[in-house]
Amino acid sequence: MAQHSTRPGGASRVRRRALVGTAVLAVLVVLAGLTTYLTRDGRSPSDAPAPPPSSPTASSSPTAPVGPHARSHALPVQPKTQDPIKYGKAAAAALWSYNTRAYSQPELRKALRGWLTKESKYADPASVDKVVPSPVLWKEMAANGQFATAKVNEGHFPHAFTQALQADPGAITEAYVYAVTVSGKQSIAWKGSPAGGAESRSTTLAVQCRPDHPCALVGVMPSVAP
Repeated sequence: MAQHSTRPGGASRVRRRALVGTAVLAVLVVLAGLTTYLTRDGRSPSDAPAPPPSSPTASSSPTAPVGPHARSHALPVQPKTQDPIKYGKAAAAALWSYNTRAYSQPELRKALRGWLTKESKYADPASVDKVVPSPVLWKEMAANGQFATAKVNEGHFPHAFTQALQADPGAITEAYVYAVTVSGKQSIAWKGSPAGGAESRSTTLAVQCRPDHPCALVGVMPSVAP
């Protein structure tokens, strides 16, 4: 868990997250812990796996080739859709998957950051960075050829989010940020163990879907909203 910064830069980050809270609060404040999530320096992803999950590699398999073309296609590419649930399911799959055999930790981190909204006052890169394994951990995982794949079972708007929209449908029209809860399974494998066990995963994501633009990721919630 990151510690609160006492430097001026830390104060700026707190102010920036407070602005995010002001813009999105009307719709998302009903989600447990959201105010803290938007204003604190340290955040942890919801339901993170033991080795932090991170990149999407739906095309990966234990025998997949690792050449230049395989490297480029293995990294997560966000879908172009205006459906927040469809986008949230794709983002969750990306965050629950990784392949240390196909690309480096910096490449994965950069690719996942590419999913974030270009509107910097809403984007929360720190919450995405936290689901990427650290360079030290990645090195250890890579030595074992570790990789993970994800299977998404379903995605939905949390009950509290739906209630908030019903109470004030116009509240979302400033930021167009939706809460999406996704559930599924993550399978981890490594050298000598091509068929690892599957573990259940759930996460709540903040997704921005403006009417005239494809959806983009805002951030990862610190807890799962049912």
